[in-house]
Order: sequence, then structure tokens, then C-alpha cells
Amino acid sequence: MIFPCIDLMDGKVVQLVQGREKALEGDAPLAMLERFAAFPEIQVIDLDAAIGNGANDAIVRLLAGRARCRVGGGVRGVERAQALVEQGAHRVIVGTAAFAGGAVNTALLQMMADAVGRDKLIVALDSKGGQIVVKGWREAVPLRAEDVVRDLEPYCSGVLCTYVDKEGMLEGTDLGWFRRLRDATSLEITAAGGITTYEDVDALLDIGVHAALGMAIYTGRLSLDELARRNAAES
Repeated sequence: MIFPCIDLMDGKVVQLVQGREKALEGDAPLAMLERFAAFPEIQVIDLDAAIGNGANDAIVRLLAGRARCRVGGGVRGVERAQALVEQGAHRVIVGTAAFAGGAVNTALLQMMADAVGRDKLIVALDSKGGQIVVKGWREAVPLRAEDVVRDLEPYCSGVLCTYVDKEGMLEGTDLGWFRRLRDATSLEITAAGGITTYEDVDALLDIGVHAALGMAIYTGRLSLDELARRNAAES
């Protein structure tokens, strides 16, 4: 499946390069949602909440109330996960809080899974320089995604794996990394970061990995009509 992405910062839809430099702004959130109407599910990330700089709760609530959304950003505890589900999120993405003390935070993940359901929980395994990164990709954890993904299986139904090294750069992604992740777990995997061409998308779908797309859509590199056609062919 293909998931168009809506990343929120300061109440606006944005695209960042490697999580830091703002490259562009999209249309208003609801206008973007309308553009993505042909896709059965949208990925929404509250970047302000992810870096601890406020939140865009009203917009998240609005989007989740109008479309099937997987929502992440600032999910640090059980209450935030529950609140997002109550706001209408179909699934919740937890990143930073999934790790503590250089290891998987199994205690918190179990509490989250108990509170909202394992089927509604996605863990973000974002990688930069070969290591998992957290706190809006600003801090590294001494773990590799491919080494810990199997440990997450009891607590979530999927993982969102962003190849941060190429995020927003339109230079292609690391298909080999995604193949290793696919071989390492039975969990649903969604790939993000550097996915630039239809060949990238097709290669991921061929190995059973979903694609979350941002910059390639917002710059017009990939056509929404063509992506919707590919998405429909997958279902």
C-alpha cells in the first residue's frame, strides 16, 4: 500500500530535509487531504509534537475525523496514544518513547498495547548512519533497526522505517536495508525516506513493504493519479 504523508509544523503542511531544514510548504491541511482522497489511508505526523515544540492537536483531530489516518508525533506515553485514538486516529505511531536506556522500552510498549490494542500500534524505527534515531531524529540510540525489529513483534502490528540519510533529498532510498528488515520480521513494514521513483515504489511493494511518500509527491516527481493506480492494483 502507498501512504501519502501530511507532516505538520506551526499549523502548516511542510516537507523537511532530514528532519531539519524546511524545504517547502504544501496546501492547507484539508486541501492536502482532498488531494489525497483516492488513497484509503493517510500518514499524519505532528513534527512539533515530535520535537517537543507544542502540538497541532486541532488539525490532527480534524484530519483524523475526515479520513483514515495513522498518526504520530509526540506519543511519549499511554495518555497521548489514547488521546489520538479518541481523536479518530486509526493507528498510532510511537517513536522516541519506544526506546529507553539504549534498549527497547518493552514496559511502556506493553502498556500502550494494552491501552489501545496491539493492532493499533506502529513503532517508528528511523535510521541514520546505521543507528536508530529519536527525538525528531536529533539523537541516536546505539541500536540497529534490523537487530531489534523482531523484539517489537509482541507489542505492535507494524513498523515505520525511515531511511533518514536520504529523507527529503530525492536521491533514492536504500532498498537493501528494507530487504533486510523484511527478512527479519513478520510485522507489517512501511518504508519512508528518499523514495523518489516509481521503480523505488514498485521494488518496495514487490517485497511486501508499504511506501510512505512525501517529498516526491509534493514536488510533483511522482503523480498522485499514477500512485493511486498502483495502489489500487495492490489491493
